[in-house]
Amino acid sequence: MADEAELAADQHVRYIVTVEKVTSAATAPFPPYAPSTPPSAFQRPLLSSAQKKDSFESLVMEHIRLNGAYWGLTTLDLLHKLHAVDAAEVVDWIMSCYHPESGGFGGNVGHDPHVLYTLSAVQVLCLFDRLDVLDVDKVADYVAGLQNKDGSFSGDIWGEVDTRFSYIALCTLSLLHRLHKIDVQKAVDFIVSCKNLDGGFGAMPGGESHAGQIFCCVGALAITGSLQHIDRDLLGWWLCERQCKDGGLNGRPEKLADVCYSWWVLSSLVMIDRVHWIDKEKLTKFILNCQDKENGGISDRPDNAVDIYHTYFGIAGLSLMEYPGVKPLDPAYALPLDVVNRIFLKK
Repeated sequence: MADEAELAADQHVRYIVTVEKVTSAATAPFPPYAPSTPPSAFQRPLLSSAQKKDSFESLVMEHIRLNGAYWGLTTLDLLHKLHAVDAAEVVDWIMSCYHPESGGFGGNVGHDPHVLYTLSAVQVLCLFDRLDVLDVDKVADYVAGLQNKDGSFSGDIWGEVDTRFSYIALCTLSLLHRLHKIDVQKAVDFIVSCKNLDGGFGAMPGGESHAGQIFCCVGALAITGSLQHIDRDLLGWWLCERQCKDGGLNGRPEKLADVCYSWWVLSSLVMIDRVHWIDKEKLTKFILNCQDKENGGISDRPDNAVDIYHTYFGIAGLSLMEYPGVKPLDPAYALPLDVVNRIFLKK
């Protein structure tokens, strides 16, 4: 039992560095983005597998490569190992996903811009303290231009609306110190219109409450200083009811526990000061039991295949529970607390 209670941090670091390199090589075109520049260490490993366009890594990470970089690199930072990658090479690759004509970022080199990938790009640049490489106003104008008349946000030019995009837009603009470019009150009003009788929030007005959407709405309200719109006890009860018998958390009633909700549920509970309503010891055990202790990585449930998404959100959950050796994570910005403090305290 004592062995089960330990975080296999070194194995997770090796796993993440390997995945970062493999998926970068597998999803980058040849040459990656600069014809006169040979592949960097961040892009070079396993180049032979990059030519296998039907490889698992290529198929599942092709369109969300930038999100994967955020998940993996933030995990490395939480484990005090961000130096395991070359910052300059990562920043160069991030900027190869930038669309200067619009100001947005795509999920991979050559992919269309979307607000989701734009936030991930900004977050990664925050990790390395390299927002200086951005045309900040151009990026902010791209995000601000996606706000609709009712205060909601579209994800891209095709117009899909979701409270996820409200959070993403507000988070991005706040990190860039550009919230003044949008109608913040209308953005808040739209989010409040998505609140349900159970205290939770959905993707749209009338949409089913879901832990992921609740994080987006609570996070957005926290960023805008609008948490007074939340019934903390009612929402706190809905969220703490997500804890299952195995100690894990689910996203909505009657679903199985999943490690990723260690972040989506806990972060909201932290922001509304109700995190003490769940059994942290049981949740910690659930997360640690989902580890691959030999090869690294964390899965959604014990004995399932690991992936970088659940590795990040599992360690993020441990961070919110103040697990030894893991850096504290800001529950609203989903970045290490020291990074957030640097962004807002140095201005």
